[in-house]
Amino acid sequence: MKILAVSDTHGDREILTALLKQQPHLDGYFYAGDSELAADDGLFQQYEAVEGNMDYDPNFPMQITTTIQGVTVFMAHGHRFGVNFGLDKLIAAGEGVHADLIIFGHTHQLGVEEHAGIVILNPGSISQPRGQFANLGGTYATVEFTADNVHVDFLKRDGAIVPELSRDFSRKHD
Repeated sequence: MKILAVSDTHGDREILTALLKQQPHLDGYFYAGDSELAADDGLFQQYEAVEGNMDYDPNFPMQITTTIQGVTVFMAHGHRFGVNFGLDKLIAAGEGVHADLIIFGHTHQLGVEEHAGIVILNPGSISQPRGQFANLGGTYATVEFTADNVHVDFLKRDGAIVPELSRDFSRKHD
């Protein structure tokens, strides 16, 4: 099972279209908020999307939980979980729905870590990156789950993988 995660486009609709062309035929496309687009925009028929703090359409959900091929994904923008001050509240919400993967945005800084068998991913901002990797010019991520492994790649706007940021996590089994 392989999915794409992207966040914080802030009105850059064209990049969302470009990513669909760069990464066709994935099992899921996740948008972690701050599009500044309408919730009924046709792109959100392909991307599962949540409301960010800069989205003003009340028809976006604040968070979603979905299962794809046995993998449970929890996604929220992050602002209502205080992600600028730590991930504890976000992790607790993901644990509450038995998530295998938590996707969030808001900080505009890419990152991935594992906590108690849950992979926690911020794909960074594709349009307004901040922090240590801002010089990459914007990032998104792909996540592939196999029977024993979770592989995360961070990619630049042009679809090029940034190999030094790729990470693998052992998949925990009950």
